[in-house]
Amino acid sequence: MNMAQCITVLLAEDHMIVREGLRTLLEAEGDIKVVGEAETGHQAVELTRTLRPDVVVMDIAMPSLNGLEATRQIRKAVPGTKVLMLSAHSDDAYVEQVIALGASGYLLKQTSAHVLAQAVREVHKGNTFFSPAIARRMHKRDELSPDHRERTRKKDARLSSREVEVFQLIAEGQANKQVAAELGISVKTVEKHRQRLMEKLNIHDTAGLTRYAITAGIIESSVQLTII
Repeated sequence: MNMAQCITVLLAEDHMIVREGLRTLLEAEGDIKVVGEAETGHQAVELTRTLRPDVVVMDIAMPSLNGLEATRQIRKAVPGTKVLMLSAHSDDAYVEQVIALGASGYLLKQTSAHVLAQAVREVHKGNTFFSPAIARRMHKRDELSPDHRERTRKKDARLSSREVEVFQLIAEGQANKQVAAELGISVKTVEKHRQRLMEKLNIHDTAGLTRYAITAGIIESSVQLTII
C-alpha cells in the first residue's frame, strides 16, 4: 500500500522489546506504518508535535511523564491525533480517566494482534474502541450519566500539567533538586508545587503521595520500592 494511504502510528512504550513487538505486529497488517517510537511521556508529546501521526499507541505507565498526562498534553497540542491507551490494568478507574482525558480507546496488553490493528483502524476513523472485556463491562454499567462524567472530569482537572509532572517525579523517589533539574525549574518552585499537591490531595507525606500515585495509575507499583 502507498505510504500516503497508510495509517501512521507513534508507539509510546518504555520497554524496547514491547515496542519492537508492537511495530512488527502493526506493520505486518500492510495498511499501518509506525513512524516513530517514544520511551518516555515527554518524548511522546514532542514526537507527536513533530510527526503528527494519525494514532498514538500509549502505555499508561511511562517514565518521566505518565501516559495519562502525556495524553492530555497531546490532545491539547495536536487534537487531530487520536490516542489509543495500552495498559495491563482493566480497573474502571483507569478507563474513566482515559475517557475523561479524550483518548479514543483502551486496550489491555493481553490483546491479540488482530484486535490491536482493528483498534488502530477504528480510532483513526473517529470511533472509540475498548478491549472486548472492558466494552462489555461498560455496556452493563451504562450508568455513566452526564453528572458522573462531569465529576470524573473535575477530579482529573484538579492538578495542572506541571503539578502532575512534579507529582510523578516525587512519587518515583526523586529529591527536590533532581525534580528541579529534570523540569528546568527552581528548587523553591518544586517545594511550592509539592506543598500545593499535598494540600489539594489532603496528603501529608511523600509515602502518601506515592501510594496515591500507584492507585491513580500515575506510576507502577514496581517503580518505588523504598516505601514501607
